[in-house]
Amino acid sequence: MILACHNIDKSFGTDVILKQASFHIEEREKVAIVGINGAGKSTLLKIIMNQEEMDQGEVILSKGCSIGYLSQHQDLSGEKGIFEEVLEEKKELLETEQRLRSMEAEMKHRTGEELSQLLDSYAKLNHKFEYEGGYTYKSEVIGVLKGLGFLEEDFDKKVSSLSGGQKTRVALSKLLLSKPDILLLDEPTNHLDLRSIAWLETFLLNYDGAVIIVCHDRYFLNKVITKVIEIENGELMTFSGNYSDYAHKKALLREEQIRHYLNQQREIKHQEEVIAKLKQFNREKSIRRAESREKMLEKIERQEKPVEINDQMNLALEPDVLSGKDVLSVKGLAKAYPPLQLFSNVNFEIQRGEKVAVIGDNGTGKTTLLKILNQMEEADQGEFTMGAKVHVGYYDQEHHVLHMEKTLFEEISDAYPALSHTKIRNVLAAFLFTGMDVYKKVENLSGGERGRLSLAKLMLSEANFLILDEPTNHLDMVSKEILERALRQYTGTVLYVSHDRYFINETATRILDLKNQTFVNYIGNYDYYLEKNEELTAVYTDSKEKTAETRPEESSAKADWKQMKEQQAIRRKQENELKRTEEAIGSAEARIEEIDQLMTEEEVYTNSLRCGELAKEKTDLEQQLESLYEQWEILAEKVQE
Repeated sequence: MILACHNIDKSFGTDVILKQASFHIEEREKVAIVGINGAGKSTLLKIIMNQEEMDQGEVILSKGCSIGYLSQHQDLSGEKGIFEEVLEEKKELLETEQRLRSMEAEMKHRTGEELSQLLDSYAKLNHKFEYEGGYTYKSEVIGVLKGLGFLEEDFDKKVSSLSGGQKTRVALSKLLLSKPDILLLDEPTNHLDLRSIAWLETFLLNYDGAVIIVCHDRYFLNKVITKVIEIENGELMTFSGNYSDYAHKKALLREEQIRHYLNQQREIKHQEEVIAKLKQFNREKSIRRAESREKMLEKIERQEKPVEINDQMNLALEPDVLSGKDVLSVKGLAKAYPPLQLFSNVNFEIQRGEKVAVIGDNGTGKTTLLKILNQMEEADQGEFTMGAKVHVGYYDQEHHVLHMEKTLFEEISDAYPALSHTKIRNVLAAFLFTGMDVYKKVENLSGGERGRLSLAKLMLSEANFLILDEPTNHLDMVSKEILERALRQYTGTVLYVSHDRYFINETATRILDLKNQTFVNYIGNYDYYLEKNEELTAVYTDSKEKTAETRPEESSAKADWKQMKEQQAIRRKQENELKRTEEAIGSAEARIEEIDQLMTEEEVYTNSLRCGELAKEKTDLEQQLESLYEQWEILAEKVQE
């Protein structure tokens, strides 16, 4: 064990973020921390790094263990170039190298024993330098920088002039080169293109230390992690396996929780009915039995009803008008920002119902293409044509059509007055706006929140051709899955740019890869793109084998039918026995009451022989009644089962 957290509590005011949170990390383990936005994932990393105080609990780090942390926001500054800034992580090697150069110069002026001692010291220091990668550190730095998307011509750019995303990549480069025993990474794939993300996957898979990742990139998590720590309602739960394993186990666990809850509710209702029936018999012994059952019922630890989660929402997208078969035709399209040529002589067509993902490295022109199609920018050459009855809905993170003075609720209700109050709240909740959040002013939202609100409006637009630029940015995993499900069921056409490979894999029917200033067409999802792109196989057939549905054998069907009929017969028999027992109890109780009444009559209580007969009959009936009560309870349980 290299890291352990024990019983960590953390609250912000009345909001409980973590309660009794405990987990441990082994050496070389790759772990993801998942949960909805605001669940406390980043807070937990900050607590581990001692950047945030916990209310209670402890963090235990293995002795001598080093730890490195990448936060979501970096504040790098200074006049150093990118390469020089990252090279600082090899400061000790640089100093060692300088000492070696000094010793080499000094050798020219030493003789005899002094030279011998100097040579000996030089050999030891040189061995240490070589062992620690002294002769490869520059190529290692270059490899990491290029892997994270920097070009060699970028290496001299001053850190102070970089964008926020570039600064994050510089910080990540420095962290990876420092090689701590534990890496804490908060959204490391933000600001990385697909090629850089794939490089980071390989790097982390081969990393000798432990890695703890907060990330919404499910494809990335599937490749890298071996354990998931989930934060839900402040509580932690650990799952082994990758993200898909976690999602499957989580679904099964939730089904099990719901099943246990419903079973317990049925059992409680059954016991309450038995208690009511026993009290209805209104005999001392039946009442005692009822009271005994009531005590047992009070001791049951009642399971709370599983909290409803918003991944059960059905966010339906449906175009208002059916477009023509040919939705978009692009011919000879070109765009440049001299001296940079983004793309040239681009030709492709999109037909109704297709879900087309545009992928490619950062800066190749993907977003520019979408802006041209939405007439927000002009192409240098070429043309495009929209098909008949095509109604475009456009989502651009940089150009949100929102009204700053309105509340979120007003933004939706004014645009779609026919929607009910509940429908508007459900749509907003699907994009993480719940409770009083719906009455916030748009002007008070963050950029990410405005993006989510714009996406919510677009989903209601009833357009038949959606053009989306990075639609999953700022969405947590649950909301991404809602959007995925909605797009899969959408009968219109979609063209989108995304770096979310899991999202692409779930929604795309075709991929356009912008490479070398032109588009390479792949008919399939992201897995198919990888297969073709990496040339894992020379031939791929588009038609997949379909598993034939086999009819159950007649004998099996008959056996199932026979078993069902037998079970029905057994149940009817038990119900009839239960009814007969209730009737016997009623008859016995009625006869006992009749005997008690007879014993009050003068002609009976003055007749000792008659009194003896009645007393014996009553005793026999009470014994019989005791057996009948027991038999009734057993039969009632069997019928319940």
